[in-house]
Amino acid sequence: MISFQSVIKAYNSGDKIITAIGGVSFAIEPGEFVSLVGKSGSGKTTLIKLLVGEEKPTEGSVFFQDLEVSTARSEVLQKIRRKIGVVYQDYKLLLNKTVKENLSYIMEVIGAPQENIDADIPQVLSIVGLDQRMNNFPHELSGGEKQRLAIARALIHRPQVIVADEPTGNLDLYNTYEIISLLQKINNLGTTVMLSTHNKEIVDALKKRVITLESGKIISDEKVGKFIL
Repeated sequence: MISFQSVIKAYNSGDKIITAIGGVSFAIEPGEFVSLVGKSGSGKTTLIKLLVGEEKPTEGSVFFQDLEVSTARSEVLQKIRRKIGVVYQDYKLLLNKTVKENLSYIMEVIGAPQENIDADIPQVLSIVGLDQRMNNFPHELSGGEKQRLAIARALIHRPQVIVADEPTGNLDLYNTYEIISLLQKINNLGTTVMLSTHNKEIVDALKKRVITLESGKIISDEKVGKFIL
C-alpha cells in the first residue's frame, strides 16, 4: 500500500547540505498499525510530508498503492491525499466553526452531496465519542476532545490510511490513552494506521510494528517492536 524506495531528502542550508532522510526503504501493508518512532529531528515528520506530497524526495521514490506520489500531477496528488487522513499535534481545527461545521466543511471541499454529509457526520462523531458535542465550538472542548475532533476530520472522507503525527504530544496521560485506544479502534475497523510518536509507554503497550528512525535512517524495523531509543 505504502512504499518508500531508497528515499533521500536533503535541504540546502547556506553552504551546507542537510540530509533529513538518508536512503530509507520500507513498505506498509493494508490494515497494518505501524508506529514510527525517533527523537526530534530524526525525520518522522519529513517522511509524512513525503507521503502526502508536501515534499519531494531528492532521490528515490514514494508510492501510495501503484501511484508514485513524488511525480504525480496535481489532480492525481489530490486523489491520493483524499485516501490519506492526517492528524496533527496542534489539531488544525477551524475555530469559528462548530464540531459539525468542521466536518461538513471538509466534505463540501471534496464535493460530497448533502445527503452524504447528513448521514456521515453523526456516524463519525459517534465513532470518536463526540456525538453530544456536535454544536459546540473548539474553544468549548477539552484537549482530548479537540484531538478526537481532529481524528474525526481525518476520518470523515473515509480514507484508507490515517497518519497521526505526534497526536498525544499536548495531552495528559488519561487523554493520551483515550486517543491511542481510538486509533486502535479505527485500525480494527480496517483502516491502516501510521502513528508518529516518541512516547515509549505507548509504543511498548501497543505491541505492534515499530519502525525506528535515527538521524534520518531506519535503525530498526520490528513486526512486534518496542521503543529502543
